[in-house]
Amino acid sequence: MKKITVLGAGGWGLALAITLDNNNHSVTVWSPFEDEVSTLLKHRENQKLLKDVHIPESIKITTDISLAEGSDITVIATPSFAVGETAKKLASVKNHGIVVNVAKGFQKETGRRLSEVIKQELPQSDVTVLSGPSHAEEVARQVPTMLTVAGENKNALKTVQEAFSNEFLRVYTNSDIIGVELGGALKNIIAVAAGVCDGMGLGDNSKAALITRGLAEMTRLGKKMGAKTATFSGLTGMGDLIVTCTSKHSRNNRFGNLVGSGTSVNEALETVGTVEGYFACETAYTLAKSLGVSMPITELCYQLLFEEYPAKDIIKTLMTRPFREE
Repeated sequence: MKKITVLGAGGWGLALAITLDNNNHSVTVWSPFEDEVSTLLKHRENQKLLKDVHIPESIKITTDISLAEGSDITVIATPSFAVGETAKKLASVKNHGIVVNVAKGFQKETGRRLSEVIKQELPQSDVTVLSGPSHAEEVARQVPTMLTVAGENKNALKTVQEAFSNEFLRVYTNSDIIGVELGGALKNIIAVAAGVCDGMGLGDNSKAALITRGLAEMTRLGKKMGAKTATFSGLTGMGDLIVTCTSKHSRNNRFGNLVGSGTSVNEALETVGTVEGYFACETAYTLAKSLGVSMPITELCYQLLFEEYPAKDIIKTLMTRPFREE
């Protein structure tokens, strides 16, 4: 049995906490919000994000981050924009163990990968990334799921793999932390675009082409940034891309659907909540421009979300680009 602390009480953090509790670990969930902790302790359920999923009494829920002291593993399960601040708070806690980041995105101000942001705040920690096709709603209900944990320390990867794995959650290891992180962040942008296709009433042919070409541009940027091409064919690339582009659980897809059907970007954001693909789009667009990488889907998403480019013109623009080999 290991002591594990989960920082973040959203759907994904709680789904992982419940999984780890089922694996007979001692689990504590931390949130900085007193009202959130009070509600979770009262109802033992996140009624908005994980309705009808009971949080076992054995899971501690607190606003006191010092309870992470002595943990074998600490999981950062906040939205991407809060990862840096959360890591900074964790820096005050001694002996917090292996750090596992499960957020998917970039630091907006710098464009850095989230593991780099965490490492800056926690330079002595073993930082890993857990990613893959994994909706919280399904993991919490023990739907069979496969994930990948990536990092530099093989012993840390093995520890995380063994701690999380069970008969319904299988975890692989991967040394390509760059590729694993980029796959998790970039697929959200393509999922927004897939949602736009749905909102515009396009068909399966269109979505299949979008997903395929989206994977191609994700791979191009990844390779330029030092990732292994093969990683994008795995769970954290193609796997996560498929599930996020096609599932009703995907916030990115729902957001894109609203925008594609005529809802304003701001109204769609207010309706859906945190949309990681919206934040990642701006960063990926900037990275692609600075590195000279062609990412036409990402570029058009950026123009749609930030420059009011008409959704109805996107398809014509993509379909009439100069001819090239696949």
